[in-house]
Amino acid sequence: MTVDTGADFRLSRGDIVVRAPTRGDLPQLREVFSHPGVTRWWPEASEEELVGRVEGSDPDVVGLVVEASGAVVGFVQWYEETDPEYRHAGIDIALHPDVHGRGIGSTTIRMLAEWLVTDRGHHRVVIDPAAHNEQAIAAYRKAGFRPVGVMRQYWWDHVEGRWTDGLLMDALASELQVSD
Repeated sequence: MTVDTGADFRLSRGDIVVRAPTRGDLPQLREVFSHPGVTRWWPEASEEELVGRVEGSDPDVVGLVVEASGAVVGFVQWYEETDPEYRHAGIDIALHPDVHGRGIGSTTIRMLAEWLVTDRGHHRVVIDPAAHNEQAIAAYRKAGFRPVGVMRQYWWDHVEGRWTDGLLMDALASELQVSD
């Protein structure tokens, strides 16, 4: 796929900014991805993996930094299915637990979903949290996503050491009611 959003990529709403990452973000991203509240859902990233996320080493995924009030507080990434019969985009997000409950996650997801609809031409955006990650599911609902099905034994839960269910959620362009 290889999508270059460019070093000047930036979305913002209020004091929340989603932008292209730089190597200068590595210390803050290291703090995010090593926090137990994040490693519960995302296995702790090695230095090589963190650098790869910043430098965009996976050509099928575009990673972005999440800032709140000027501080790096998380990472969001998106991908797209380009087969015309199944075309859609997907989103994943990791936020430092210190900023949970402030609407940063739902605002970030909403901004990125709206951009994927308006700028990338998607009619549907998906997200797939662990079915028991109630906090994430609540944030995604707030952003306009709806549960559409349980994917049985979808995700390897590295903490519990077993396959666990995932919840497929989506938002259609018409439901996002993207405004100009």
